[in-house]
Amino acid sequence: MSLVPSIFGRRSNVFDPFSLEVWDPFEGFPISFPQRSDFPSLSATETSSFAHAKVDWKETPTAHIFKADVPGLKKEEVKVAVEDGRVLQISGERSHEREENTDTWHRVERSSGRFSRRFRLPENAKVEEVRAAMEDGVLTVTVPKVEAKRHDVRSIDISG
Repeated sequence: MSLVPSIFGRRSNVFDPFSLEVWDPFEGFPISFPQRSDFPSLSATETSSFAHAKVDWKETPTAHIFKADVPGLKKEEVKVAVEDGRVLQISGERSHEREENTDTWHRVERSSGRFSRRFRLPENAKVEEVRAAMEDGVLTVTVPKVEAKRHDVRSIDISG
């Protein structure tokens, strides 16, 4: 049963939370767009060569903290670097599973391939003291901040 009738005459379950139907905005479009099957020479890693790692960046009074979701990766498969003095780069590669000729895939949603995220660090970052740790598929990169200079206030006597 459809919840929303389509203006194009097709019925859709787009608002049904239990529907597995995926809405294709270009379905029925007069122009056809290339599909992966149109390029059999491309492997799965080439078509999804930039798997996205989700990253949170928060600033505390003492540091900038980056948390990246990299599930299924080992710390040896992830690289953290500071480039050009102020650019933090988090990169790595998620390899795809080997296919056997007897395997039948029903759904492929997990991305594979290389990923790279870059962040320009602010002037108050101590780039020489960056630390990184990985636990339970979450990479935490801590960039300490330069302590703010305190301005001494000195009272001046007014003559006259």
